[in-house]
Amino acid sequence: MAVTLAEVAAHAGVSPATVSRVLNGGYPVAGGTRTRVEQAVEDLGYVANGPARALAAATSDLVGVLVHDVADSFFGILAGSLQSALAPDGGSDARRLAVVCNTQGAPTAELAYLTLMEGQRAGGVVLTGGAVEEPGHTAALTARVARLAASGAPVVLCGRPPLPVPAGLPVATVTFDDHGGAFRLAEHLLTLGHRRIAYVAGPPDLSTTRERLAGHHAALLSHDPALPDACAPLTVHAGFERSAGYDATRELLRRGEPFTAVAAANDTVATGVCAALRDAGIQIPEDVSVAGFDDLPFCVDTAPPLTTVRVPLREAGALAAQLVTGRRLPPPGGITTLPTELMVRGSTAPPPAERRPR
Repeated sequence: MAVTLAEVAAHAGVSPATVSRVLNGGYPVAGGTRTRVEQAVEDLGYVANGPARALAAATSDLVGVLVHDVADSFFGILAGSLQSALAPDGGSDARRLAVVCNTQGAPTAELAYLTLMEGQRAGGVVLTGGAVEEPGHTAALTARVARLAASGAPVVLCGRPPLPVPAGLPVATVTFDDHGGAFRLAEHLLTLGHRRIAYVAGPPDLSTTRERLAGHHAALLSHDPALPDACAPLTVHAGFERSAGYDATRELLRRGEPFTAVAAANDTVATGVCAALRDAGIQIPEDVSVAGFDDLPFCVDTAPPLTTVRVPLREAGALAAQLVTGRRLPPPGGITTLPTELMVRGSTAPPPAERRPR
């Protein structure tokens, strides 16, 4: 037979209302009392009735975390950090059930999961990764986010731009300085002496692609106003997978336009770039320099180690957890921008004096 809240209260020597305050969090309860209640919960094996609590309250303890693909290290690290901050051992004020939903980057799936979260009376939702910048989808997404927030469920947009929701709703935005990171990466390549810099960009309709490509172009323009046009034939849009980087590099080689460096949309794409170059007999960095973006854990283990831009994924996950649970208030304007950092490693070097024939 299931243990009741009244039994927990009797075991701890407190009232049922006090037990409820401790379990729900957000209420002032003396430290000693809180400890006795939490020990009673542990001793008796009490499990709260989630559906009943959801009916009694405006929302449940469920937090939806929407990712493009949890198998992608970028999203795995971000979601893992967020989930750790919501884990049961994070304290009674932090406990939430994180439900990770794979959207595969599909706008329809993103909207469908938000509808499901609303139906489950989710206590909050975190949307991660680049946003599809299509007016119809943006309007539909804004409406769903506003409806969720109006029902009392905080929403955090993590790694994507803000939405035009009505003022006063609990919607926070955590962005990365993708533009600045891409600028510094291109500036690094230019400082080494590269002028023919190929760019394997992400999908053209994503906010992340737009920001990183804009930062790359800004660096080229600041060095020489003619460089963006000169490098335009060296830009290829692709997906974020290793195979996409491989195929995009094969396309660059097929075009026959000379280049001495390749900047990739992310680190996973960069591994595909490296594989395609090696298969073509091109050495890295002796013949062509390669750089990525994100600073995923494998970057230090590639041969040579990958020059990249560090995106603070773990910090973003922890911050998103604080925002979605109300343990931290967003700044005025609701937007927090986390810095990125250039990580220079062995995959980039000055271009050779003479290019190897292809």
